[in-house]
Amino acid sequence: MKKLASILVVFILAAGTAFAGQTGAMLSKESVIEKIQKQGVLRVGMSTFVPWAMKDKKGELIGFEIDVARKLAKDMGVDVEFVPTAWSGIIPALLTGKFDVIIGGMGITPERNLKVNFTMPYEFSGMSMVAHRKKADGFSGIGDFNKKEVVIAVRMGTTAEQAARKFMPKAEFKLFENESQALQELNIGRVHAVVSSAPMPAFHALKFPDKLFVPIKENFTKEPIGFALRKGDYDALNFFNNWILINHASGFLKERQAYWFETKEWESLVQ
Repeated sequence: MKKLASILVVFILAAGTAFAGQTGAMLSKESVIEKIQKQGVLRVGMSTFVPWAMKDKKGELIGFEIDVARKLAKDMGVDVEFVPTAWSGIIPALLTGKFDVIIGGMGITPERNLKVNFTMPYEFSGMSMVAHRKKADGFSGIGDFNKKEVVIAVRMGTTAEQAARKFMPKAEFKLFENESQALQELNIGRVHAVVSSAPMPAFHALKFPDKLFVPIKENFTKEPIGFALRKGDYDALNFFNNWILINHASGFLKERQAYWFETKEWESLVQ
């Protein structure tokens, strides 16, 4: 019996070691990190959000996210390919392999986390709003906008939409695929306000000071922003998390955040 038990223990240990080796090899083989290195290109899913990602006068992509993705690709020793994608379909596009990672100002939420894995936050954002001076005359707080006669424009499928519905459930909402469409509705006076991630509302109000204003000076939410990647790829999650840690420590992320969110030095590039 003792001999049989010893044989069984050896068999189990051997099987466990073999299984662990196969599992490790499988995970390594499936990691998008190895795929990126072999192909020599990091494919980044993104969408335009000022000043996270936008086009300059020459039609080239610029912005905080663009700087982050380019630095990430450089540190990996590969090129970067940006894949502009409609926000409402960006997670399905990631899951079907259209690109390797989402770096697009995506807020970390439980609902999204059920579908994708998120890295640790590399930035934090918050919701703000820009309003029409005539239609929202005298409005100075969330409660003023939380009325059935108020119309709010927002980009569909975003955390801005979630925040707007949570804080202003009585308002009417007009949903748009692109932020520029929502802002156009505001500019021509068809809606009372647009809810979006800061600092875009403040920047847009500065462009049209006679028409628009920022009714609430402080952001009314705060949300962590992370890279999104397909589930099960622990090597990629480890690499991206450590890259974020390193670039927080080096000051790169702080310096780029200050440039894009706290200065207007870049405005001449897009106007």
